[in-house]
Amino acid sequence: MATRTRRSQRRTEALSRERIVEAAVELLDAAGESGLTFRALTERLATGPGAVYWHVANKDELLAAATEGVVTAALAAAPPEDSPRDGVRAVALGLSGAIEEHPWLATQLALQLARNPWGTVTARIFESLGRGVRALGVPESGWFTATSALLHYILGAAGQNAANATNAANAGAPGTAPGRAEFLGAVSAAWKDLDPDDYPFTRAVADQMRDHDDREQFLAGIDFVLTGISTLHPPGGPPPTPPAANGT
Repeated sequence: MATRTRRSQRRTEALSRERIVEAAVELLDAAGESGLTFRALTERLATGPGAVYWHVANKDELLAAATEGVVTAALAAAPPEDSPRDGVRAVALGLSGAIEEHPWLATQLALQLARNPWGTVTARIFESLGRGVRALGVPESGWFTATSALLHYILGAAGQNAANATNAANAGAPGTAPGRAEFLGAVSAAWKDLDPDDYPFTRAVADQMRDHDDREQFLAGIDFVLTGISTLHPPGGPPPTPPAANGT
């Protein structure tokens, strides 16, 4: 009887919603969204489809659960910081790291924001960033706009960095693994070959693009956004004056 009970407990644990989501994340990491099928999932879990459907109704629900699981872990791992600015930076780095580790996440987050803004994924991210914005002393009238600006920058920049890393890994000949430096070097050389009359600025920053550090650039962008927020919404200050209309 004791042996049968232990076996039953192991089966229950293996087929829990948490284990199903964990397996889904593994499949997404390995092959992207196309690789996440219920057949592949049941094979990985060594179970039948009925056991999976007991916990998740369809692929959309499974993708949402996988997204929420990764985001929740990323936000929970962000260390507490002494200043609101550092707190926002920690949340931003946590999300950026999660998107880099899970290349499928950027697309799923964009879909969650567009199709399910009332869901827990959007709310968790918005809450984490919004608390930092509030702690900066931004007046309540500016909370939504300031937090939205941060959110869109973080997801856009982190998604682009993740895509760049993937492109760099896939840019070489079969069997080779070119590094980031080789990839950026090739892009820099191509920029320098552009027509100087049509692309003077792009040619001028080609070397800076080649030598930049993604993490430093990402954090610089966060600082730009935070500085703009603090300038437009000083603590305790009046709301910014809207620009005058033409002809007034």
